[in-house]
Amino acid sequence: MSSPDERAPEPTTTYEQAREELADVVRRLEAGGLTLEESLALWERGEELATLCQHWLDRARERLAAATPTDQPE
Repeated sequence: MSSPDERAPEPTTTYEQAREELADVVRRLEAGGLTLEESLALWERGEELATLCQHWLDRARERLAAATPTDQPE
């Protein structure tokens, strides 16, 4: 198990910023009219943003799990 010091550093973009940029990428791809190269670049950026959003969600789940008591008296 890794210690907190061994974790990857937090990304500098907030979840909200990454989610909004990802939504913009999707809108642009859905609108069409892009070259293949532009579409591929947007797709790759979308993948990066989706990974970043997933990172933030995973960290939030970890924090919730750590804050939730597991041994509850009956």
